[in-house]
Amino acid sequence: MERLWGLLQRAQQLSPRSSQTVYQRVEGPQKGHLEEEEEDGEETLAHFCPMELKGPEPLGSRPRQPNLIPWAAAGRRAAPYLVLTALLIFTGAFLLGYVAFRGSCQTCGDSVLVVSEDVNYEPDLDFHRGTLYWSDLQAMFLQFLGEGRLEDTIRQTSLRERVAGSAGMAALTQDIRAALSRQKLDHVWTDTHYVGLQFPDPAHPNTLHWVDEAGKVGEQLPLEDPDVYCPYSAIGNVTGELVYAHYGRPEDLQDLRARGVDPAGRLLLVRVGVISFAQKVTNAQDFGAQGVLIYPEPADFSQDPHKPSLSSQQAVYGHVHLGTGDPYTPGFPSFNQTQFPPVASSGLPSIPAQPITADIASRLLRKLKGPVAPQEWQGSLLGSPYHLGPGPGLRLAVNNHRTSTPINNIFGCIEGRSEPGFRPRRSLLFISWDGGDFGSVGSTEWLEGYLSVLHLKAVVYVSLDNAVLGDDKFHAKTSPLLTSLIESVLKQVDSPNHSGQTLYEQVVFTNPSWDAEVIRPLPMDSSAYSFTAFVGVPAVEFSFVEDDQAYPFLHTKEDTYENLHKVLQGRLPAVAQAVAQLAGQLLIRLSHDRLLPLDFGRYGDVVLRHIGNLNEFSGDLKARGLTLQWVYSARGDYIRAAEKLRQEIYSSEERDERLTRMYNVRIMRVEFYFLSQYVSPADSPFRHIFMGRGDHTLGALLDHLRLLRSNSSGTPGATSSAVFQESRFRRQLALLTWTLQGAANALSGDVWNIDNNF
Repeated sequence: MERLWGLLQRAQQLSPRSSQTVYQRVEGPQKGHLEEEEEDGEETLAHFCPMELKGPEPLGSRPRQPNLIPWAAAGRRAAPYLVLTALLIFTGAFLLGYVAFRGSCQTCGDSVLVVSEDVNYEPDLDFHRGTLYWSDLQAMFLQFLGEGRLEDTIRQTSLRERVAGSAGMAALTQDIRAALSRQKLDHVWTDTHYVGLQFPDPAHPNTLHWVDEAGKVGEQLPLEDPDVYCPYSAIGNVTGELVYAHYGRPEDLQDLRARGVDPAGRLLLVRVGVISFAQKVTNAQDFGAQGVLIYPEPADFSQDPHKPSLSSQQAVYGHVHLGTGDPYTPGFPSFNQTQFPPVASSGLPSIPAQPITADIASRLLRKLKGPVAPQEWQGSLLGSPYHLGPGPGLRLAVNNHRTSTPINNIFGCIEGRSEPGFRPRRSLLFISWDGGDFGSVGSTEWLEGYLSVLHLKAVVYVSLDNAVLGDDKFHAKTSPLLTSLIESVLKQVDSPNHSGQTLYEQVVFTNPSWDAEVIRPLPMDSSAYSFTAFVGVPAVEFSFVEDDQAYPFLHTKEDTYENLHKVLQGRLPAVAQAVAQLAGQLLIRLSHDRLLPLDFGRYGDVVLRHIGNLNEFSGDLKARGLTLQWVYSARGDYIRAAEKLRQEIYSSEERDERLTRMYNVRIMRVEFYFLSQYVSPADSPFRHIFMGRGDHTLGALLDHLRLLRSNSSGTPGATSSAVFQESRFRRQLALLTWTLQGAANALSGDVWNIDNNF
């Protein structure tokens, strides 16, 4: 970072290029400020921030709307997360808003972040004269990045033990903090949370035994690694016949029941992948299962003989809390060992779960009888087809224990706008989270501590969790607000494995619909999910992945630097650098652009897309005297409000800072508007009507409407009743409609100027 400041200083000696917007120091009373210098030489003062970066604009165009603002996350124990530690040194993470924010921490005992609103600061009199181009800064960033020793950092970090609360993690925390401190950031600090984590009991390890027809416990099946377990599994012993249930999705369990194999009262054998461990266990619980065994199916991973594969003696780790954060303090932060009422999260399962190896799964599958599993359920462990079961009895004993564990999040901040010089318009906060393997515990606890202010301050969060899982395809799990920005950035970053092509060109070469190929919904097991679904801050998580194949070592002890390097066949440095370029391009644009580039009209398209699904049931509802017209009206009001705001911005004075700030406030809170204000954050923490969980969401409404077509004795699911209920439908419709209408009203502006047709 210190070298980057030097590069920026040297950049002031660069000579102008006639075709681009440049920035020049103002002489006289405003000496020290930077101002735009257009091609015709006309000069106007760049208010509000010491520097704003722009590219050339087509003749007659309106001012280009900038693109969002990022955060980043790090701190899990697997090799893909180690890439974060390296990238954290070079690229941005969390950009706070442009209003004042102060916080304190145990270690510094003082304010750790201040973004002043005072634009009348005194400039640095030692500034050198000169100009700086957007392309020059881009080139310097790439040059600086190319000099970074990303691979060495990843290799060194991989040598550390990275289990939350361990001595190795404590040492790694100090290393990361020291690395951030060496970059001469404005503030570097650590906050500590005391959270309830679940670990295996060395004195009473988890066990799995055969059980004969008489109920007598027989031979023990070896659980080859006692350190691989499912945090937050229910504790206790359960016995039942074994049934194979594919990935454990609701449709898998419904299919199982339709084939005459009832999951109720049985132990389910399910494969790793497609959905999270927590979802698998919740689904099994909803269908009455006694417990769950989770194994890695070799057929789900790459069969390339030139690439390493997961050992058949290795199980996969995964927590089973259907939620995020410390499940023993739901809705409350875990600062200072604060004691809250003894309430447990509703997302904790009531049945035990345990990971097993492919070798053990093979032994179990050989014992299964009953119907042959569908073709798409077949795997490669046996020489013969998989059967559904039931099979012989098993006894699963889970003896994990809960312990209060200190975890440490690490923060580094570059302040924006309150100091002269080469400063970003908005502050950047670089973060390394702890406790990620237990369900984004570090990030969620911090969010719970600042829930009441973050939607007022935070603009965007960018997560680099799972940034490098392969090198074939690029995915962005994101809020719709960021889609347009991601598209523009992809056009600026070179593909790491297709020479001469940008990432965007690589994507559209195989699929002209780039967003269908790249954009994915935010998963609950991402640290980015809570920022959007819980706090209402738009977020994105970048990932390079293998083509249609899962990274085999994720959440295993074999997830090492060496194996990640082999999977990528020596391309790890190139892919890591591409990730850093993506984050860096976002960082540069979002920290300097005058107007926030969040595509607030995009949610109108999202609602329209879902209305197509709702329309499928309009005839059934009409027959019952019900209608979806309210949703249509609210969607129309949102579209009109978005267009009205767009026109206001288009026709406003570009350099009116008061108007710019007013527009930015409205834009930055759009995501927050989609958090339902009609449900309790304590009861329904993920209040987002499109991405959240609960009866207030669009997904829950659609699930309920599907019951109109099902038999009255339909199969119960995780969140829906067996039959359609008119009273429930009316409540769901009201929750959805008034949240959407509230978003439209808020986007419209002042309440006395709202004119909608609802």
